[in-house]
Amino acid sequence: MRVEIWSDVVCPWCYVGKRRFEAALAAFAHRDQVEVVWRSFELDAGAPAERVGDYAQLLADKYGFPVEQGQQMIDTMTQTAAQEGLDFRFDLARVGNTFDAHRLLHLAHDRGVQDAVKERLVLATFTEGEPIGDHDTLVRLVAEAGLSADEARAVLASDRYATEVRADEAQARAYGISGVPFFVVDGRYGVNGAQPVEALTQVLATAWADRQPLEMAGAPGGAAAPGCDGDSCAV
Repeated sequence: MRVEIWSDVVCPWCYVGKRRFEAALAAFAHRDQVEVVWRSFELDAGAPAERVGDYAQLLADKYGFPVEQGQQMIDTMTQTAAQEGLDFRFDLARVGNTFDAHRLLHLAHDRGVQDAVKERLVLATFTEGEPIGDHDTLVRLVAEAGLSADEARAVLASDRYATEVRADEAQARAYGISGVPFFVVDGRYGVNGAQPVEALTQVLATAWADRQPLEMAGAPGGAAAPGCDGDSCAV
């Protein structure tokens, strides 16, 4: 069973959603048969490599509300993250354009270390205050998570995986995804937002049950019922 997760590495709810999904998956009996794929979604495709300034002020400028409201949002988000064991440090955050981070996540998928790279990038963004749009920083971070630094640097110097990022974003539009995280289970079930663990556990169970082979229920006493088989049909 495949679970595709559209998210961005500068989305705090995506990090919370990642932890909740991990908890749901850990409790799922068939977790070893679940493939998780991280899909690209840019919250701000036009962002510069790094946005400079106080995070509360950046929120206020983006959404047009007072700085105090921005700080209140930060405080609430920080408390929510702490409940999932995450240490959010918005005072250190250096957010920026994430297109290249998404390209490296596609490389990581091809090399079998996508989840480790995803975790390293979100930790760097929300806890360590790393400039997530800086190439040298990205190379160092993904190398710490198991990618070849030389290969990552070569990807960033080219346009490799740009098509894959755009394809993810096009698929998001086709699904009607306007916010992240967004979970798609087996291409059939969509889950919007950082849902509680129980909700994610339920959708995994439902999707798994729907994909099981059909169980045959015979006639009473085991008697065979008449029917047609292929191009042979006795009447």
